[in-house]
Amino acid sequence: MDIPLDLARTLATVIDAGTFDAAARELAITPSAVSQRLKALETRLGRVLVVRSRPVQPTEAGAAVVRLARQLALLEHDALAALDLDASDAGRRVRIPLAVNADSLATWILPPLARLAAEHPIVFDLHRDDQAFTAGLLESGTVMAAVTSQAEPVAGCVVRPLGVLRYRAVATPEYVARRLPDGPAPEAFATAPVVYFDRRDDLQSDYLEQVGADPAAPPRHYVPASNDFATAVKLGLGWGLLPASQSQAELDRGELVLLGGPPIDVPHHWQQWNLRSPLLDAIADEIVAEAQSHLLQHPAPRAR
Repeated sequence: MDIPLDLARTLATVIDAGTFDAAARELAITPSAVSQRLKALETRLGRVLVVRSRPVQPTEAGAAVVRLARQLALLEHDALAALDLDASDAGRRVRIPLAVNADSLATWILPPLARLAAEHPIVFDLHRDDQAFTAGLLESGTVMAAVTSQAEPVAGCVVRPLGVLRYRAVATPEYVARRLPDGPAPEAFATAPVVYFDRRDDLQSDYLEQVGADPAAPPRHYVPASNDFATAVKLGLGWGLLPASQSQAELDRGELVLLGGPPIDVPHHWQQWNLRSPLLDAIADEIVAEAQSHLLQHPAPRAR
């Protein structure tokens, strides 16, 4: 049994667009025609391929077909490039879904993506998640590549090291004078408010454990956006761990101070589908080069 490529592409468009109406506009057909194509594909494969929610979600079978459609689009681009033909002339751009952690988005990864989008007929679909969880989006086929803390390659993927993002505990001088007047002693941290990114963020807990404090004791603020998280710390809402690129200028001006204790080093890796694709390799090369100029090239990063 074969999978009709036009039907597979229709399914991928529906998942990317989120609704049948939006997919119909992108495909320049009616929503009824989109529904008929998906019904024909489901009948042919004997599987339910989508959960008709808002947004539309693929089933496990549907995710496999979407992954096929994405791989074919990537290979089609590479074939056209090899023939000196430009897919963008026909108005087609390859959608590249990537999983990226919030701090990489806020600090270093957008400039290389902008350069790549200017050089190639591609559009990026970024999925934000913690670096400890982005590999799961690769496993499900949701994304083609991911920035992840996982060094072990996901099945069907290859991995390249990017470097280490180093975090340091900081707070405003006013916060320290008010909440930690005798220094960052373990007992003082028990009542000192701390800023967490979200409920899966464990950086601050790792730091507290390493300085001998109880991670469960301090009052917690949750600020689930990287730049807003940094702003919350700079405004004195609580102390938190920030990378140098989000804190060094304020440290130099005395607007933030280091709390002391060990830095927390988080290794970053690039994982991508194991396809012979010049386009995907070009994306990886650009990302790796940028990471090497922004992340510590630590020989043996300490795992979180």
